[in-house]
Amino acid sequence: MISIVLALLTSASNATASVLQRRAASQARTSRPLELSLIADLVRRRIWLAGIAMVVVASLFQAGALATGPIALVQPIFIVELPLTLLLSSYVWHRRLQRRTWGAVALVTVSLGTGLAAAEPSGGGDHAPVPIWILTLIATGCFETVLILAALRANGEPRAALLGLAAACGYALTAALMKEAVSALSRGPVAFFETWQLYGVAIAGVGSLFLLQNALQAGTLVASQPMLTVGDALISITYGVLLYGEQLRLGWFLIPEIVALILIVIGYIEIAKSPVAMANDEVVQPSPPVSVNAPANAGQAGQAGGRGGTLGRSDGEGQSRAEAEPG
Repeated sequence: MISIVLALLTSASNATASVLQRRAASQARTSRPLELSLIADLVRRRIWLAGIAMVVVASLFQAGALATGPIALVQPIFIVELPLTLLLSSYVWHRRLQRRTWGAVALVTVSLGTGLAAAEPSGGGDHAPVPIWILTLIATGCFETVLILAALRANGEPRAALLGLAAACGYALTAALMKEAVSALSRGPVAFFETWQLYGVAIAGVGSLFLLQNALQAGTLVASQPMLTVGDALISITYGVLLYGEQLRLGWFLIPEIVALILIVIGYIEIAKSPVAMANDEVVQPSPPVSVNAPANAGQAGQAGGRGGTLGRSDGEGQSRAEAEPG
């Protein structure tokens, strides 16, 4: 039970971080993919730094959840991030949710609970053999390479979706590494800092964060967030089964599990059609970079010269935003 509570707290923290980071990334001035200057721009924005702080909080909650429960249980709970992100977006951008959207949020939440109850993830250890780790890292590297190369050939929403899936794979790998690193704490702090998985967490985490920032900057939140959360859940389950020997109920239980997954996807599609989700690039005055010598009108100049959250927004999105009811 404690792992479920910690996973829910992780989801809430990550949802908050996604909204804050999306708001900052939509104001970034670079439109080139995988541009390192994007991070240099974002790090000067208070709202992005607040998002990073929430990422740190989420990581602490996640470490506790993985230490007390299987990956196949903890990571799928993060599917509720998208509904939570939508709710937070409606508050930040002052939009009201339609009844269909509330129904989609309820559908995703109930389907997730039903699917996890049917699968009943259990068992598994907290250590994987080195040869299995080597094969896992090779397979993950190849998958990430394919996704990134495909993203570089795409534009707009497809690029955001591909980079979101790449970030999801990275975060799933981070969780798998984190589980074994945290388990080393039982052998003392020296063993914890000696385990290679700890440093793998840092590398995979930073790489995933970089991919996520580019996904958020490439398109709307709804293009990247579904790929991020659902992809993270499914890839994490794979890691849990292959690396740690975790178990899921199969046989006839596959039927409710598959149905639950289909309903989650349907709910996500409905959420994606929400005017609130499509309007999350609302033109707002950019948050000022951290500077002690910033002039009083710096925010207005930034709004006139920067992206202002309009990059990658289609006419359809503008129409959806116009249809949304102001809060």
